[in-house]
Amino acid sequence: MALRHSAAEASEQSEDDCSFSSDESNEDSEEEHYHFELRLDPAEDDCDENWENIAPAKKKAQCQPSQQPQSWKTESDGDVAPTPLEFLPVRGPGVQLNPKDKYTPLDLFKLFFSEEAMETVCQNTNKKAAKHAAKGAKYKWMDVGVTEFYSYIGLIFYMAIIKLDSTTDYWRKNNIFSVFFPSQVMTRDRYQKISWNIHMSDPDEDRVNDAKRGTSEHDRLFRVKPLMCTIQDAFKVLYHPRRNLAVHDQYSRTTPNKNCYRLIVLTDSSNGYTVGLTAYTGKNDIPTVQRQSYDCVMSLIDRRYLGSGYHVYMDSFYTSPKLFMDLFDSKYGACGTYRDSRRSCPRSTVNALINTSPRGMYRWIRDGPLLFVKWMDAQEVSVCSTIHTACTVGAVQRRVRSRQGVWTTESFPCPSPVMEYNKLMVGVDLPDQFIQQLTIQHKTLKWYKKVFLQFLDIAAHNAYILHKELLQEDTMTHKAFMEELTAQLCGVTQNIQKTPAQTERVVHMPVPGSELPSDCRMRASAGRKTCVYCRRQRGKQIKTPWKCKACDVYLCLQLDRNCFEAWHPDKDG
Repeated sequence: MALRHSAAEASEQSEDDCSFSSDESNEDSEEEHYHFELRLDPAEDDCDENWENIAPAKKKAQCQPSQQPQSWKTESDGDVAPTPLEFLPVRGPGVQLNPKDKYTPLDLFKLFFSEEAMETVCQNTNKKAAKHAAKGAKYKWMDVGVTEFYSYIGLIFYMAIIKLDSTTDYWRKNNIFSVFFPSQVMTRDRYQKISWNIHMSDPDEDRVNDAKRGTSEHDRLFRVKPLMCTIQDAFKVLYHPRRNLAVHDQYSRTTPNKNCYRLIVLTDSSNGYTVGLTAYTGKNDIPTVQRQSYDCVMSLIDRRYLGSGYHVYMDSFYTSPKLFMDLFDSKYGACGTYRDSRRSCPRSTVNALINTSPRGMYRWIRDGPLLFVKWMDAQEVSVCSTIHTACTVGAVQRRVRSRQGVWTTESFPCPSPVMEYNKLMVGVDLPDQFIQQLTIQHKTLKWYKKVFLQFLDIAAHNAYILHKELLQEDTMTHKAFMEELTAQLCGVTQNIQKTPAQTERVVHMPVPGSELPSDCRMRASAGRKTCVYCRRQRGKQIKTPWKCKACDVYLCLQLDRNCFEAWHPDKDG
C-alpha cells in the first residue's frame, strides 16, 4: 500500500492567514464565504530556502541531530531501540457501555448529539433568526424545536445517501427523477430557512468575542465551541481507545483554490473511532511559544484521559523532532512521515539514497530515541519514529513492469516504520462519506455551518463504530446503519406501506347451486334460483341451477342464453 500524501503537503508554500470575519453587519452576506484555509504553519519549516547548501546546524537540544554530519547506515548495520514504553491506559480499551443493553442507531447517535445539546442549538438558531427578522428578512420564521431539528438532521443524512446535484432537486415534483420523501418530512422553504439560521453559539456572545479580535482573548472557534465541547466530552466518555492512534486532517475542498476548512481528529487506528478533535485555524495573529500544528497534536494527547504508552501516527504536516521528543518524554511513542527541510531532521548526504537506488533499499540514522528512515519505493519515502527499530524488516508487494512490458507482482523489503505507518495511518477508515457531498451542495454555507456538517459526519461514524463494537456479530453495514438512522431521525420506518398482496387468483367458473338429490326425478328442479342477470338486465324471473363459484350469484348457462359470460365481460373465466 502506497503512502498517502496529505493534501496539506501539496500546499506547503502557502502562508496566507485564515479568513475569519467577525463583523456582525457583514457576517450573513450571501456572497461571503468563511473558511478554514488549508496551509502550512510557517514556523514548521524554519530553515533557509537553500538548506541543502548549508552545513548542519549546531545541536541545541536533545531532539536535534548531532553536531557532526552523520552517515546514513545500511540494512546490515545493527540498531538498538530505546526501552519500549509500557502501555498503561486509564481504562480498559473499548466501548464504555453495558453490552447487554440494546441500542438503536438513533440511541447511539443521541449519545453524541443529545437532546440537551440540540435544545441549545435550537435556542441559538431561533435567536439568530430573530436578529435576521429585525434586519428585515423577507421570510417568516417559526421557532424550531428539538424534534423538528432531528428531522432536519435526518434530511441532511438522506441527501448524503441519495445524491442529487442541488438541494432544490429533492423537492422537485412531477418529474420522473423526483424523490417523494423530503417533502413528507418538511417543505423546501422550511429546510432552507433552518439552514440559513442554524447557529451553535449565542449570537449576543458572538459580538462580545468579536470585539476582542486582534487580542489574545479572541477565540476564532467561538461559533463552534459549544457543540464542539459537548461532542468532545461524549467521544471520551463512551469509548477508550486501543494502543495505536492516528492524527488526521479532515477538511473539504469546495473550489479549485486552496480555500477550505480543517479539523484535526485523533482516531483509534483499529476501527477509525474519533477520540478527540480540534481545529487548525492557520497562522496565529498572537505569537505562541510553539507552532500551531505542534499545539494541535499536544492538545489532542490528553494523558489524564488516555493514560500512557500510546503510539501516535501522523503525516508530515505535524511531524517534527521537537514534537516527537516531547511526546516521548510524556511516555508516548510517535511515528510519521517528515520533510527533509524540517528543522533538526538529518541533512547528511553521506551514504544517502539517490534517485537511481533500487526499489526496496533503505537507509537510516538514529539520534537517541529518534529514528530517521529513508526507503526507496516508486519515490523516496522519509519516516521518523520513536517506536521502531531499523533492523526489523518486512515485505511489500508491488506491481512491476518488465522491459518487455509484462506486469508482474514482486516482493520488496520494507522497514517496519514504513509498514506500520501504512497499516495504522493510511489504512484507517475515516468518517468522510457525507461531508464531501454535502459541502458541494451547500457551497454558500459559512465556515461554522460546514463545521457543523463535519460534526454530524463524525458523530454518525462514531455511532456506527459503537454499534459494531457492541454487537460484534450480526452487525449492519455502514450503509444500512445510516439508512436506519436517517429513518429514525425523521420519525418514520424504512418500509413504505406496501400495496396489499394480491389474494389467490379468483377463478370464475359455473357450479351447480346445490348438491344433486338422489332421486333422479327431483334433479331437474333441484337448486334452481332466479338468474341475477336476467332479473336486472331483462326484467325476467328466470330460474337456473347454475351459479358462479366466485361471485356466488345464479346465472343462466344455456346455448341461447349465456348470462354467465355476459356477467363477466372483464373477468377471467
